Amino acid sequence: MKKNITFLFSILLFNFFVAKADIRLPNVLASNMVLQQKSTTKLWGWASPAEKIKITTSWDNKTIEVTATGNADWQASVQTPAAGGPYTISFEGQNKVVLEDILIGEVWVCGGQSNMEWSYNQTIKSIKEEFGQLSGLKIRLFQVPKGTSKSPQDDLQASWKVCDSNTLKAFSAVGYYFGKKLNQNLNVPIGLIGSNWGGTPAEVWTPEQLVNADTSLKTVAEKRAQVAWWPVSAGLAYNSMIAPLTNFNIAGVIWYQGESNRDFPSTYSKLLGKMLDAWRNKWQKDFPFYFVQIAPFKSAIDNEVALLQEQQAKFLGQNTNVGMVVVSDITGDVTNIHPTNKKDVGTRLGNLALSKTYGKIIPGAGSPLYQSVSFNGAKAQVTFNIGDSKGLQLQSANVDELFLAGQDGIFYPAKANIGKNIITVSSNQVKSPKAVRYQFSNTGIGNLKNKEGLPVAPFRTDNWEIGQTKIK
Repeated sequence: MKKNITFLFSILLFNFFVAKADIRLPNVLASNMVLQQKSTTKLWGWASPAEKIKITTSWDNKTIEVTATGNADWQASVQTPAAGGPYTISFEGQNKVVLEDILIGEVWVCGGQSNMEWSYNQTIKSIKEEFGQLSGLKIRLFQVPKGTSKSPQDDLQASWKVCDSNTLKAFSAVGYYFGKKLNQNLNVPIGLIGSNWGGTPAEVWTPEQLVNADTSLKTVAEKRAQVAWWPVSAGLAYNSMIAPLTNFNIAGVIWYQGESNRDFPSTYSKLLGKMLDAWRNKWQKDFPFYFVQIAPFKSAIDNEVALLQEQQAKFLGQNTNVGMVVVSDITGDVTNIHPTNKKDVGTRLGNLALSKTYGKIIPGAGSPLYQSVSFNGAKAQVTFNIGDSKGLQLQSANVDELFLAGQDGIFYPAKANIGKNIITVSSNQVKSPKAVRYQFSNTGIGNLKNKEGLPVAPFRTDNWEIGQTKIK
């Protein structure tokens, strides 16, 4: 009899706890959030196994019902309307959760290392000029806290904030200026998810199994020494700071990173490609990915900045739905690895997205890119992809940081005649040219631009070993 009473008590106790289990949502699904407009959007969370949950969205007053699985989780999909709001979403089961002040618009992830992370709180004081203008903008911010994990996580501790003079102080300046550009030109709410960590190499944002499956990537990853201020091991930031977001529908990603991969530049294009593929696969979406080419910087190792920039240009050419912003002309102090002009960086990213993703007519929104070279006698003819730009321009007598070399690998300063998308390069010291380099160094800043004012990306036409060449 005593055993039966104990058994019945256990059943009652179990049922009590099951009945009292609350619906729980991930922190990225919260009041003040922005949902991606005109899309199939996932809603998900946790509840008691077999618990029925009613979800009602105020933009269409529709109610759907979903049942939690035996793993105590659940997922549903809703269709979002065109941009607007504010709206509410209610979730009702054993308890009721209501999310309020929800906007529908465009959602972007702002990822990378310190040049993406840098904010008002980290020396970008010029953003103070924006504080009095924020009330007219519909921008919401979600800042992912720094964290690592050995395995992919399903939640993180953060909350959506209305962008105001207090919340903006700790958010990416580049991300804000990007979001402002979109908000003003699209006239829709913008949600910005900041997931960035100063100093981090791209390995930590890439799933560990993808890094370890490639011999060259694994070899480089294993060479990275541990440091006190940020993780360096593959996958650690991805697991904690990206994986929990991947059910949340986004429009795309902006990325500013690469400085911490200068020590092993040769594998960067492959690594970034693996990272992007992993993110797109997890999000189940071929979203646009717009990134910033790292700025010129005084480094102790010859040409390591140029080699990383070259890898970024290579990544651009090998992947679809990507774009690159060049910032060499707005760098300022090449002794500072953190250029302070974040406004132009964010604005250029915004123009790229407006042009490539949203179909706005913005001539010359992307920098001219090296396309091909041909040699004829004492001259080299370099052709550029200028997109819909009106053409190349030079505002001084000669092109800075332009060099020409023969087979001996000795580069001499060169002159150029400028055409719409072609420059003809020559030097009195080179009778039979074999290679052209432009701005190919750690600190070189060129002056060749498109007519819309964007700089030509650094390039070289050769693949010679750096140590076997020299500049006169």
